[in-house]
Amino acid sequence: MLLYLARHAETVYNAGARMQGHMAHTPLTRAGIAQAEAMGTALAAHFGPGADVDIWASPAGRTLQTVAIVAEHLGHDFFDVRTDPRLLEIDVGRWEGRRYADIVAEQGPIVCPDARAFNVPPPEGEYYPAIVARLQAWLADLDPARTALVISHGITLRVLRGLLAGGRAFEGVTLADDSPQGTVFRFDNGVQTMLHVGAGTDGRGA
Repeated sequence: MLLYLARHAETVYNAGARMQGHMAHTPLTRAGIAQAEAMGTALAAHFGPGADVDIWASPAGRTLQTVAIVAEHLGHDFFDVRTDPRLLEIDVGRWEGRRYADIVAEQGPIVCPDARAFNVPPPEGEYYPAIVARLQAWLADLDPARTALVISHGITLRVLRGLLAGGRAFEGVTLADDSPQGTVFRFDNGVQTMLHVGAGTDGRGA
């Protein structure tokens, strides 16, 4: 199975250090739009004209805004993009929309400094094993004969990349290293290569 996994471009919430989670739409910043353009340029150069690739995206607004730009570079109709809620970001429950700093001020550290990932479950949200379950179900539904490009989220992609190519053991799952917004990875039968490095600075996800 040949997969390309891309993290959405920078949003106003990334720039403002706020939790996004399942929020329907957190718009891209101008820097984010430039990142999405760079992703599209890199992918178009890689695939060449008339790329025969299925494009998937989380139904969150930030991924759809990113994929609209990328799809245009690839000559694909946005309305042919396939969305699936199993590709959504971690559900951060009552943290959604709040500033990281305010949450930490109330309850102490919530991110492991080494793994750069939540070390406590979000209240009324979900945790890593639940993300593994939904991503395994999504992978099982893919046509292995088709090349797929996936636009998703920071934490979700770290879990997915961990499933595909391994990583560190963390909170009951295998978690890949983090990556900035706009980064694209290529997976060919479990072998991971970085196709494009994003210009974003936020590696926390959510």
